[in-house]
Amino acid sequence: MSAVTVVINGESREVPLGLTVNEMLAQLGIPAGRVAIEYNQDILPRSRWDQTRIQPGDRFEIVHFVGGGS
Repeated sequence: MSAVTVVINGESREVPLGLTVNEMLAQLGIPAGRVAIEYNQDILPRSRWDQTRIQPGDRFEIVHFVGGGS
């Protein structure tokens, strides 16, 4: 399978060509439950994660939510 280069949280990474965003998260070992994703400088709604296919040069910021408090 061919790989494409994308930028994830400022770091260049290679991922398999044709993955959806959800598949990319699984490939990277990132649980999808408590993250938000900025995709090419726009917030990507969770409802589009299964429809959005990764393209060469895409940029992602993946933010993990952390629970806590008192």
